[in-house]
Amino acid sequence: MLTIANYESKVQEVKRMINEHTVELLHLQFVDIEGTLKQVTVTVEQLEDAIEGRIMFDGSSVIGFSPIHQSDLYLQPDLNTFAILPWSVEANYSEARFLCSVTNPDGTLYEGDTRNILKKSVERASKQGYTIYAGPELEFFLFQRDTNGRITNKTHDEAGYAEPSPNDLGEPVRLEIYRALKAIGFTIETTHHERAIGQHEINFKFADVLEAADNATTYKWVVKTIAKKFGLHASFMPKPISGVNGSGMHVNMSFFKEGQNAFYDAYNDLQLSETAYQFIAGLMQNVKNFTAITNPLVNSYKRLVPGYEAPCYIAWSASNRSALIRIPAKRGNATRVELRCPDPSANPYLAFAIIASSGLDGVEKGLIPVNSINDDIFHMSKEDRMDRGIEELPGSLEAAIEAFENGDIGLRVLGDHVFKEYVSLKKAECNHYRTVVHSWELEQYQAKF
Repeated sequence: MLTIANYESKVQEVKRMINEHTVELLHLQFVDIEGTLKQVTVTVEQLEDAIEGRIMFDGSSVIGFSPIHQSDLYLQPDLNTFAILPWSVEANYSEARFLCSVTNPDGTLYEGDTRNILKKSVERASKQGYTIYAGPELEFFLFQRDTNGRITNKTHDEAGYAEPSPNDLGEPVRLEIYRALKAIGFTIETTHHERAIGQHEINFKFADVLEAADNATTYKWVVKTIAKKFGLHASFMPKPISGVNGSGMHVNMSFFKEGQNAFYDAYNDLQLSETAYQFIAGLMQNVKNFTAITNPLVNSYKRLVPGYEAPCYIAWSASNRSALIRIPAKRGNATRVELRCPDPSANPYLAFAIIASSGLDGVEKGLIPVNSINDDIFHMSKEDRMDRGIEELPGSLEAAIEAFENGDIGLRVLGDHVFKEYVSLKKAECNHYRTVVHSWELEQYQAKF
């Protein structure tokens, strides 16, 4: 939260950068209920109105927002998100953006804005003395476009995990993405080709959870923008190709209190604190009821199957990558809990809000997790998993939505408006999928019957 003095200083910094870079257009960005980026563009002459939150848009035209008789909504820029767009810079011209929260005409936070929902989770943790940090890892595929610019299902390369050029044709694309992200203010940690053909990953430094969600949103936009400049399409679809690994969004999360990592205890066997164990227990108790948020598409559940590294069994481990929840090796202030089921199609504001809130449930209730599982769960028999009490995640979006409705975590975190809109949207998606005739059905049945 910016103080008045810091706010004025930030305003002056923004104005200085606008003058220095000859900014002419300002893009005021926000997301809809699915996390899709939207923007309203104004000229730099409207900077004061933009900063004061006086730019209006039609909320009834945005998925999951307002009915038509209550359509006037406003955009309140977060000054910390101001960035010059590196691909727009010319000799005497450039463009910039702000990420915004959505407000009502009276200036109060709009309940349908998912960024505002994450703010409420931050406030809940703050009342307990915690600051939430998150580090998402978003994988993506690069696909070729045809001569008309249409997206094909042919990958840009056929390289394997961590292969360099010349096999990794995506290296120049990732380099340009890296440069753009760095110019916007990201700290990039690693970049490499992933296991599947045409699959890539660029990891950026963790941040407080609101900034992390802003970064995830910005990252997807930048990746897609740069890929298109190379004549390619970047896809964050969870499972775009059968028979190979899908794309995940592993979410690393930790709580800090008084500047210290509350998940770290040097004297425990695993160097995990009681708070960390309680956080793990909260995730395990709630995960079946929030998978509809972290894995929001029909396609998401084609990734969550055995054999492709994506977790589908509810267990935790200090190292086991077949477990749903893993504790990476680093300790001290780097101690964190990694949830491995989310995928990059998720709205990061909703995903981080519900993960943090579920973990906080465990802390507030003093929950104790079941024993960790250090064996390869993928190669256990069903009977063995049952004997060890290992449950499964929902196997379809339809099942996930049913669990989401029947649980209480979704309504508590999302609030009545977004909860109802989200359930309605996802039920419509399931029904549409159920009634469409797919190519697999034609291949299997058309000639036979």
